[in-house]
Amino acid sequence: MGFTIGGIREIRSGSRRRGRSSECTAVAEFTGLWGWDVAPGARTAAGTCSCGRADCPAPGAHPLDFAPVVPAGATLGEVTQAWGEFPGAAVMLPVGRAFDIIEVAEPAGRRALVRLERMGLPVGPVIATPDGRAHFFVAPGAAAELPDLLYRMGWDDAALDLHGLGPGAYITAPPSDRAGLGPVHWLRSPALDSATKPPAARLLLGTLAYVAHRSRA
Repeated sequence: MGFTIGGIREIRSGSRRRGRSSECTAVAEFTGLWGWDVAPGARTAAGTCSCGRADCPAPGAHPLDFAPVVPAGATLGEVTQAWGEFPGAAVMLPVGRAFDIIEVAEPAGRRALVRLERMGLPVGPVIATPDGRAHFFVAPGAAAELPDLLYRMGWDDAALDLHGLGPGAYITAPPSDRAGLGPVHWLRSPALDSATKPPAARLLLGTLAYVAHRSRA
């Protein structure tokens, strides 16, 4: 798949010309430029989830079971047609395919991001959620390897607020709202050098674990 800056501009300008929603624009970028699958997600209002279940365990924070995933590589036109079937859906990304996630508290994530960039280490996209978490995109397989990696680095503290999300998990992506708490946003936006090939977890883990530990002290 080819990715160009011109392609990004075309998606964004095309969306403005046609009056497409910000969610639709984001989905087209994610599928067409970064090679990510996207799932339409539930929304919530006054604690009621749009999935229709009165006993929903995660209102506004899960994919819609009845909505098909928009696959990586989908064009702007294909995205517009698919997303039009579920107007107002949240943008959700399935984890474990193109990337895994390392999750830490947002304050620790912000401090770690500054350190990582200062050291010149490769960093992929990073998302901040309205419930105070930071999601670092890393190469697939990280979640399964995380306990062993932490142990080998000397970070086998069970109370360490650092977790891996892998296959079966979904994260809410900007510009969508999560669980009625507010929108998620980028701490570090996707870029050509990192979105399609996120860094190996081991390159970030020492800094993330150190900052998470210091934040707890």
